[in-house]
Amino acid sequence: MSDDDLEDFESYQEDSEKDDDKETQEGEDYRKEGEEYSEDWIPNPLTEDLMKEGLSLLCKTGNGLAHAYIKLELKERDLTDIHLLRSYIHLRYVDVSENHLTDLSPFNYLTHLLWLKADGNRLQSARLDELPYLQSASFAYNQITDTEGISHPRLGSLDLKGNRIRVVTGLDPQKLKSLHTLELRGNHLESTLGINLPKLKNLFLAQNALKTVEGLEKLSSLTTLHLRDNQIETLSGFSGEMKSLQYLNLRGNMVADLRELAKLQDLPKLRALVLLENPCTDGSDYRQEALVHLVHLERLDKDFYEEEDRAEAEEIRQRMKEEQGQETEPEHEEDLEQSVD
Repeated sequence: MSDDDLEDFESYQEDSEKDDDKETQEGEDYRKEGEEYSEDWIPNPLTEDLMKEGLSLLCKTGNGLAHAYIKLELKERDLTDIHLLRSYIHLRYVDVSENHLTDLSPFNYLTHLLWLKADGNRLQSARLDELPYLQSASFAYNQITDTEGISHPRLGSLDLKGNRIRVVTGLDPQKLKSLHTLELRGNHLESTLGINLPKLKNLFLAQNALKTVEGLEKLSSLTTLHLRDNQIETLSGFSGEMKSLQYLNLRGNMVADLRELAKLQDLPKLRALVLLENPCTDGSDYRQEALVHLVHLERLDKDFYEEEDRAEAEEIRQRMKEEQGQETEPEHEEDLEQSVD
């Protein structure tokens, strides 16, 4: 890994840690906000006047003979109904965050949509008809309970954090051919099964109820995996097929035995690992022991390894090999004696 890559890792990890704390606070704010209001909202449908206020970015339409506004900002308008959107078929960028919406069906008419943000509503599903050009969709902090009905061929980023999803189902790799980032932190996931998306590069599963890692073995393009603040005790479930994984965040789990790190030895590109707030980090020499198990590791938690750390870890590995060799020699001699007899 080059110096530039290492610098990217450093800034990326710091940003990721900050994002974790920021997302936790945002989630708490959304929940408190929801508790302050009654379940029965006063109906407040989208009107033409609100549309005029929110529309911007005038562009040519597909045939080049007319113009239409393609961007709509309707954040924090207390909206309960957006059926009027069905008439604005040229919209490409829409933000309807922090309203009281329960129905996404009007977006089925916006077949030119590229970007959709519907965070902080009352949605129970992210189901939509296939939108051929949709590239980014965010449904964070709603009441969504499943991942069914998401099948947009150009979708690259999907944000479902802060919902009520327990099991991932319906994410078809044949239909989600472009999905590279999946955000599922802050749900109620008890399993990592169902995320069979070979093109996925970034997977965020922090703040769930995971105890093991399973079903991710074939994510050959995955570079970043966030598993912070779960209940993971064992590191089984990783394989050499995860050949692109470089950054693994296991902070705030329940890994008690550092020997579990040996299960990560088959990850050829793993360079940055976060283990803070696990029982296995209580020992004073845990950094050194981690490097003994993972020879290619370049950074543990917030600190890079120095050359002297590597030299010392190599000495320990050689000593362990010699000790293992000495243990097997007497057994080999006994076998020879028995064969002679």
